[in-house]
Amino acid sequence: MSKFRTIEVSDPQFESNNLRFITVKTPNLKGRGDICVYVPTDTRNTQTLPIVILLHGVYGSAWNWPMSAGVHLKVDELIKKGELPPMILAMPSDGLWGDGSGYMQHNGLNFEKWIVEDVPAAVRETIKGAKPESPMFISGLSMGGFGALRIGAKYGKLFKAISGMSSITSMPQIKFFVEEALKNYSQNEVVDEDVFATMKHYREHLPPIRFDCGTSDSLLRYNRDLHSKLDKIGIPHVYNEYAGGHEWSYWAEHVIDSLQFFVANLSVTKA
Repeated sequence: MSKFRTIEVSDPQFESNNLRFITVKTPNLKGRGDICVYVPTDTRNTQTLPIVILLHGVYGSAWNWPMSAGVHLKVDELIKKGELPPMILAMPSDGLWGDGSGYMQHNGLNFEKWIVEDVPAAVRETIKGAKPESPMFISGLSMGGFGALRIGAKYGKLFKAISGMSSITSMPQIKFFVEEALKNYSQNEVVDEDVFATMKHYREHLPPIRFDCGTSDSLLRYNRDLHSKLDKIGIPHVYNEYAGGHEWSYWAEHVIDSLQFFVANLSVTKA
């Protein structure tokens, strides 16, 4: 029996480039949410595949990662070359609130639980190889990096590893991108408004962490500050800087670094 009151899945005869589309109705959104899914070809019915959740940034939706970065084509090519193992990419909308929901709970909607509960459930219901025992990873860019790092830290027991690209590192930084007032994003628990505070609070259960930022990115100083703070209190993590700005050409290239980081942690047993 489905977890959802309604669930719609694209017809395989009309799908292309291994992309599938799912729409579910969930109380967390008080309506419907979309998920674009990359499903690798020629997977055995019994094979358990890793699930990677990729979160988009402000202004975007479920189509952003494939249609702005071609991530499904890059991953498909690397799988065929044997450079990545078969994996499922789940690319949900953020809930489509305002210019961006921040992947938090606010305004009577729970965008956090949409990502951490509904998205995995919808993928497991509809995609072969997506199973309860599938290793889960989460990554994202900008606002999606904030969501991935914060949610990944808060629910560390659910994820094998987490990563962020060009990430917003604290909720007030969202004001650089959205027109909605910051008060909309205020959390009952202040720890939920900041990546460092969340990681410090949940440090006993953190998965492996990686994040990167472009050297021409407007969020560079905030990412460097997060790196410094984590170093100072001894939270292990990988931080990289590359040439580039807050732009799709950067994310299209360096999402592969995140996926390779996930593969390196695929068989690591967490304490």
